[in-house]
Amino acid sequence: MGSEKQISFNSAEDRSQVAAQAIEDPEILAALVDNLSSDQRRIRQFSAAAIKEVASQEPKILLKHVPSITDGLHRPEAQTRWECLETLAFIAPLDPPGMEEVVEGAETSLFDEESGLAHLAAFRFLCAFGALDTARASQVWSLIDEGIQVYHGDPEFVDMLASVEYFASGNIGKEIKSSLRARMDFDANNYLGVIGRLAAQIVEVCEKK
Repeated sequence: MGSEKQISFNSAEDRSQVAAQAIEDPEILAALVDNLSSDQRRIRQFSAAAIKEVASQEPKILLKHVPSITDGLHRPEAQTRWECLETLAFIAPLDPPGMEEVVEGAETSLFDEESGLAHLAAFRFLCAFGALDTARASQVWSLIDEGIQVYHGDPEFVDMLASVEYFASGNIGKEIKSSLRARMDFDANNYLGVIGRLAAQIVEVCEKK
């Protein structure tokens, strides 16, 4: 159910401050979620960003809003989509079944070649979702593996590797850990700097029992 409470909106407003208000007031939170379906792009973007701030602090209070946030993945502008994906990555451990419908939208954004932040957010969500258990890891591993290959060396790649390490530390099963270790072995042995270091850390995680 939507909120009847009206909130003043100004795209220059501090989204962290609005998020703090939403954490304390369920009606403000509901109004922000309603704004994801606004016919004004700037309102959608600002609200999605504020909701992500809420998710980073209190993801539990967003559980009942998962369907509306998931619907935000279908907005035309990349920012609303990536903010919603980041939000859903925070919520994923609290509501694994509710995340099943998010995977399709995440796959679409993963291959959004026009927005690095959109495919990074999609990748983060898929890693968070896949880390939950072996069944979900199997469901998304091919997408994660493809993402590693497609975006290797891109500006977002280092951040992607941090998510891969999180995925590797999850309950993903021996077979996928073996495949992931093989995928990262080249970088671990041939790249210097942060890429080589992160790749080596992922290999180490995959080798642990």
